[in-house]
Amino acid sequence: MKSLFAPNAQPTRLVFTSMVIGQGLILLLLWLFYPMQLFPSLGEVFRSLGNLITTQGLIQELWASMTTALQALAVATVLALLISYLTALPFFRPIAYAASKMRYLTLTGLTFFMALLVSSGHQVKLSVLIFGATVYLVTGMTSVILTTTQEEMDHARTLGMGEWRSFYEVVVLGKLDDMLEVVRQNFAIIWTMITLVETLYQSEGGIGLLLYKQNRYLHLDGVLAIQLVILATGALQDYVFVLLRKVFFPYSTLGHA
Repeated sequence: MKSLFAPNAQPTRLVFTSMVIGQGLILLLLWLFYPMQLFPSLGEVFRSLGNLITTQGLIQELWASMTTALQALAVATVLALLISYLTALPFFRPIAYAASKMRYLTLTGLTFFMALLVSSGHQVKLSVLIFGATVYLVTGMTSVILTTTQEEMDHARTLGMGEWRSFYEVVVLGKLDDMLEVVRQNFAIIWTMITLVETLYQSEGGIGLLLYKQNRYLHLDGVLAIQLVILATGALQDYVFVLLRKVFFPYSTLGHA
């Protein structure tokens, strides 16, 4: 137990898992027996969750949002990788710089321009999500590329590699695990935006629209139930990305404290 309160300690997996389970149980017991007036009780949330699943299609709406989010993430990742890798050429560096600064733009103003450029509500949703995710991904990916040291590039050159081959081996292949980590960290951006976008374009439904309806009619138990579903979905996605990184890039954990 002392390892749980010692700086930089590494408790065993059993101790750490027991601590997490214990903290979770304490929070559930506090919610169950000492509910705050601001939040619905645990029983109300579970009843609302069951009602959302059986009568309002929560699972179907979650799946609709999930597929849209994955489409946007796939396109945004490809675009962000292309823009970031092009920073190897000085001509394209201003584009990456401008793209990273566009993350300060608000989506509310962008939806109007997106609607003028594309024809359907689904394309508008995808366009907004892709734009929002791309600018954040570019910021993170260019930061990863900038961590490349001169020693790494010089080592590749001493092996007889040209500039393009050195860039490919050291930056493209050598930083793929870090790029996957950037994607994992920024996937949450899409889930933050998708509720707004689905509220504006309601033709295809989605969990954002369902959340909007619950909030509009002050069904706080339903709002909290949907938020918990989104939180659980995000935690599961995080775990999948971490698992993928361990499977495809097992070397990425070497030397970590």
